[in-house]
Amino acid sequence: MTPPAVLSVAVQKEDFSIEEALRRLRKAAPGAGAEVAFVGLVRDQAGSVASLTLEHYPGMSERSMLAVCKRAAERWPLLAVEAIHRVGSLGPGEQIVLVLVSSAHRHAAFEGAQYIMDAFKSEVVFWKLEDRAGEKVWIEAAPSDHRALAAWEGASGEGAP
Repeated sequence: MTPPAVLSVAVQKEDFSIEEALRRLRKAAPGAGAEVAFVGLVRDQAGSVASLTLEHYPGMSERSMLAVCKRAAERWPLLAVEAIHRVGSLGPGEQIVLVLVSSAHRHAAFEGAQYIMDAFKSEVVFWKLEDRAGEKVWIEAAPSDHRALAAWEGASGEGAP
């Protein structure tokens, strides 16, 4: 029987180091044959974004992130997952989210990471306020985010969507 995946989630104001997070992931899953990393950045929509402010409900956001990671680890043979989401005011090009996934094989690592991000975008509550040249706009999950998660939930096994 495969041991349960090592899951680590955090919500923080400070920036994260991909290298440090990879070291933790490798320590948690020394037998991995594949690692996948996803880093989300603040987009500068044609030069109009001055900042993106992210808020969350402490405790609830972390529990929700952990639940998503657990579902991924139940679906794919993941060895470890590390997910970090930032809050506070961020500028264009700054890191927002990191998802690292390790597995014995690349397909599970890729699919697990993609599923986690699709679920984060649709399920984990972060309030996002974008400052577009002085105009404040609340950002919600896009319909395409919900469709991506629905495709995973409707799929029976690996290879979706």
